[in-house]
Amino acid sequence: MHAALYVSKTGLAAQDTKLTTVANNLANASTVGFKRDRAVFEDLLYQIQRQPGAQNTEDTQLPSGLQLGTGVRVVGTQKQFDYGSLQVTNQPLDVAIDGRGFFQILQPDGTIGYTRAGQFHLSNQGEIVDPTGLLLQPAITIPDNAESVTIGTDGTVSARIAGVAAPAILGNIQTVDFVNPAGLQAIGGNLFLETAASGNPIQGIPGQNGLGQVEQGMLENSNVDIVEEMVNMITTQRAYEMNSKIVSTADQMLQFVTQNL
Repeated sequence: MHAALYVSKTGLAAQDTKLTTVANNLANASTVGFKRDRAVFEDLLYQIQRQPGAQNTEDTQLPSGLQLGTGVRVVGTQKQFDYGSLQVTNQPLDVAIDGRGFFQILQPDGTIGYTRAGQFHLSNQGEIVDPTGLLLQPAITIPDNAESVTIGTDGTVSARIAGVAAPAILGNIQTVDFVNPAGLQAIGGNLFLETAASGNPIQGIPGQNGLGQVEQGMLENSNVDIVEEMVNMITTQRAYEMNSKIVSTADQMLQFVTQNL
């Protein structure tokens, strides 16, 4: 069997995976706080038929040898955590992180999820929750008689209570950071989980120790660049076509051999 058939098969599979990644990026172009993915490729093992540097004669060495590659594979997908643009919404519970950091969300199983999407709401108990009803951590409750809510750049949440002159401090939004955010596990719902690759969460006050400030009345847009993704889609399509052409060419070569020998 022609080796090029197997090599081009790996190329087709790799480009198919890359196209899936591009499609997911484009599908989430309007998702608040979404971070785009990038497919990471690596070449497969080589068949060494003549070792580079081996003795060709007593006085000469092979400068490059004979090494035949066996194809390519997708070794991983990497989240790109560059920041999206900030969109002004003027909604009091819309909060964006201007810089590094993640909000903490309490999962149903008691673990903590992490998100860049600050599109928060109030539950029927007055607690600040995400769009799916999961609690923001540390938990903050807004009283029923609160007339307005203010969130400071350091995460301090205060409210003006009816009949009370001074604003009441209700709590603090604390954010966390990771040594390697790309190592977080994406679980959907704009949430990530800590892994051994990401390192332990480093908790702090927004605006201090490298953490970004929180901005009330704003949301962070997806960091997907539609033009870049369209270019990636075109190059992926062309690479797929070239790999399929190799399959066709290898088949024609085998057909010639079987019909003429």
